[in-house]
Amino acid sequence: MARRLTTDGYRVMLTGLPSYDAEQGLPGGDPAALAAELGAFWHPADLTAPGGPEALVAAAVEHFGALDTLVSCHTYSTHTPLGELDSAEIDRHLTVNVRANMLLVQAYAAAHGEGRPGRIVLFTSGQRLGPMTGELAYAASKAAIEYLTRDFSVLLAPRGVTVNAINPGPNDTGWADPETHAWVRERFPAKRWGTPDDTAKLVSWLCSAEAGWITGQIIDSAGGWSRDNA
Repeated sequence: MARRLTTDGYRVMLTGLPSYDAEQGLPGGDPAALAAELGAFWHPADLTAPGGPEALVAAAVEHFGALDTLVSCHTYSTHTPLGELDSAEIDRHLTVNVRANMLLVQAYAAAHGEGRPGRIVLFTSGQRLGPMTGELAYAASKAAIEYLTRDFSVLLAPRGVTVNAINPGPNDTGWADPETHAWVRERFPAKRWGTPDDTAKLVSWLCSAEAGWITGQIIDSAGGWSRDNA
């Protein structure tokens, strides 16, 4: 997404949590190195820390002088089936995926100047299209994002800010083992995975002036993927 947005003329700030990235691995490359390559501003942040989301928005405003666009694609997801749920893991999903986004949008709204068009793009998943029985905490947190997208869009429309959410479907970022990769691929009608650039093209368009009349939408950009396809 950073590559696409930079190519399309946006000034970009990238963020991430280095300790989490190191733990999970970086199949897409080091975000700090990518920021340097693209001439983007790199600012690591812990969105679970008190004041973390607000500090991130403040850093963007300080660096750029203003903030027009917020693309919030961070997420936390672990295996949480019925029988293995615990309060700490539920809380972490809600903290990262729900609370952080609520506070990011609130901080953006406070910093965004009157009379300037604005764009917010959030990310959800396919939980309303079929069961996600192995990811109960994740599915619940992403369902909240869909609800908030509609509420935020109503609240911010008078200020010229659009708010939309994307369900990108499965993206081939290197996370899937060979068996999972094959299973997922067969459930795409085109028999190929989605790519980060497939998603990035939509993000860039939603951030553009052309998308100024699109708001409050949950957009399934998943290549027709369905668990029911075979």
